Amino acid sequence: MAEQGSGSQVGAVFLAFAAGAALGAGLTLLVAPKSGEQMRLSIKELTGDTVDKIKEYAQDAQEKIMETFEQGKEIVLDRKAILASALDAGREAMALERDRLKKG
Repeated sequence: MAEQGSGSQVGAVFLAFAAGAALGAGLTLLVAPKSGEQMRLSIKELTGDTVDKIKEYAQDAQEKIMETFEQGKEIVLDRKAILASALDAGREAMALERDRLKKG
């Protein structure tokens, strides 16, 4: 499960990296010598690309979270079945021992 936790951390790092890259690129555009129309076009393109990348990273993170959740759910259900079987076996053994002591 430790590996699954690192997957969500990697997604968070990617998202932070993308946001930082977008911010850095935006600042670069603001200080670069361009005409107003060229700058507006560059900012519009950068904003669209950045929003698309952030949406993609968010979708990937959501998919990984759901996958991890489903895997955890399966593990819990498996362990629950094992514990239920062990409990039933213990009850049966206790009943057999009780019957043996009553006869003895």
